[in-house]
Amino acid sequence: MTRQRKKKRGKALLAAAILLAALGGGLALRATGGEAIPRPFPVESAPQFDDRGTDAPLELYSPVALLVECGGGQVLLSQRGEKRIYPASLTKIMTVLLGIEALPDWNATVRLPSNFQPLYAANASMAGFLPGEEVRVADLFYGALLPSGADACLGIATAVSGSEPAFVERMNRRARELGMEDTHFVNADGLHHPDHYSTAADIALLLDSALQNPAFYRVFTAHSYTTAPNSAHPNGLFLTSTLFGVGIPSQLGGGAIVGGKTGYTEEAGLCLATLLQKGDSRYLLVTAGAPGSHQSAPYHVEDALNICQNALPDA
Repeated sequence: MTRQRKKKRGKALLAAAILLAALGGGLALRATGGEAIPRPFPVESAPQFDDRGTDAPLELYSPVALLVECGGGQVLLSQRGEKRIYPASLTKIMTVLLGIEALPDWNATVRLPSNFQPLYAANASMAGFLPGEEVRVADLFYGALLPSGADACLGIATAVSGSEPAFVERMNRRARELGMEDTHFVNADGLHHPDHYSTAADIALLLDSALQNPAFYRVFTAHSYTTAPNSAHPNGLFLTSTLFGVGIPSQLGGGAIVGGKTGYTEEAGLCLATLLQKGDSRYLLVTAGAPGSHQSAPYHVEDALNICQNALPDA
């Protein structure tokens, strides 16, 4: 099956899964290809939900989950929140934050590196830029966060620090400054490496800090974006969010998913970092390790829908 057909098939499956979840049928979702259906399991410790008016436990597909109030507030749910995980493309939150801080002129152009072969070989997610293409800085930020483009991340890294290894040093420096005590980055895009790791708690710290930057917030909460036309792409590239592109309902039990970044590698499982809102209150949800893949039902998104519908405090 071609990459384009796989992409279309995956989007169709995601859209169907979201629709089923919105109708309350999320737990009946089936994996593709005759695979066994993963079973959600009760959250180990969620005392703040004892007053939900139901005896049914909160059930999640993700073995790692952390729900906290924005602004360093109360931890509402922590299931292995301090456990070391592979963050996959959640890494790109740090990449884009550092890029936004270091590259203030969004209309400036950056020439991308001429060799994308390592990214192609790793089957990395790509925004669609070409090797050696001149790209606007703004396009790199949206290209990294919305379609999760490793090509855009490489462009940011080289524009900021001259090379990806030098940029990774900057990433690890910022992680230490933020108090991300169990995080170590090896690359700018989140492709698997045994020494590239974090925790849900550390990712929440990172996202909480990043969302205080209005420019980052604008990119993180975007649903779609069209890059500037150039000689390589005369009509620009239309980029869609890997989260919002599947049609999430705007209101979920009084709550809403405002923004998010998905992630996946075989070793990391399905990961998600989201900004949720209910009334005037905002929350950060980080999940990791959900079963599935790009071709399966979106069990990480199922968890976000479940928590948004059933687990946010009353406004």
